[in-house]
Amino acid sequence: MACKDKTTGTWVAQWYEVDMYGKKKRRKKRGFKTMREAKLYENERTLKEQGDMNMLLKDFMEQYFEDKQNELKERSVRSKKQMMERHVIPYFGDMKMCDITAPQIIKWQNEMYKKGYSESYLRMINNQLTSLFTHAMNVYDLSNNPCKKVKRMGKDAPRSLTFWTVDEYETFLETMDESDHYYLMFEILFWTGIREGEMLALTKGDFDFVNCKLHITKTYYRIDGKDVITTPKTPESIRTIDIPEFLRDAIKEFCDKKYGFPDDERLFPICARAVQNKLKRQIAKAGVKDIRVHDLRHSHVAYLINKGIEPILIKERVGHKDIRITLNTYGHLYPNQQRKVADMLDFEKEKSPNSGNC
Repeated sequence: MACKDKTTGTWVAQWYEVDMYGKKKRRKKRGFKTMREAKLYENERTLKEQGDMNMLLKDFMEQYFEDKQNELKERSVRSKKQMMERHVIPYFGDMKMCDITAPQIIKWQNEMYKKGYSESYLRMINNQLTSLFTHAMNVYDLSNNPCKKVKRMGKDAPRSLTFWTVDEYETFLETMDESDHYYLMFEILFWTGIREGEMLALTKGDFDFVNCKLHITKTYYRIDGKDVITTPKTPESIRTIDIPEFLRDAIKEFCDKKYGFPDDERLFPICARAVQNKLKRQIAKAGVKDIRVHDLRHSHVAYLINKGIEPILIKERVGHKDIRITLNTYGHLYPNQQRKVADMLDFEKEKSPNSGNC
């Protein structure tokens, strides 16, 4: 179907695609230097349209991201694409999906190991290749998933949390002026446990000052110099949490000073880097343990655990997708729970009428 454009002298690729209503529509792409290039492109588009696993992996990668456009956040797409283009495409990009074998993946893994990457980074690279084949198997009926036959490369990073106690946090806060908007931002992060992006997306309309509640419905990030407001990390991250009265009062006073400020504009129109830089400067002044902004979230959870709050309540408050995430992340902060069980059993034994019998 390729034809030559008589005006420009270049070749035009032509193919058919079926739209969402089942109707065939002719598509064109101009500017190819040779007929061969145009026909190769037509073939690639036809294979993609049919979901044919004779498709090259580099073409299937594009199909994967097209399919996932409403599932993955822009940042996730960018990160995954960069990793695939750097570590997967150079090895498998020009191979057909149906031709890639388990031994070839093992050879690729061995090459990756030689590069000296960390175990956690190797695991992330491996996950990108696995995600392609899993999608091909689940959606496009790929009959053979070679990733299933091969041990995953690398290891997940060990869980290690850094957090402040309330005393450390208060020492840090003493270095700041209460009228500084950063003061209120750190108060919100420490006493609510919300994510940095969720805090930076907050508007006046997100607060129910009468009932001391905060509605988390969005998150903020900056990419390629552009401010982006989108839905939170997971559906479970859309939540309403109760806030203490002292924090409600501080936020309300801050909002009241912005007389006539729209309910839907960001209260803190800055980027994450500014918050991180401010944190580092104040840590140096306070002389407290060095932590990241995200560690204020961990500090909030550690405080709740110390106060005996149940994991399921913590899960709902911080917006985890699954209780297992909460337990895997913070389970080691419950070191006294086994001792409590043993003490309870001792107490029950002492009450038993046969407690003297062995």
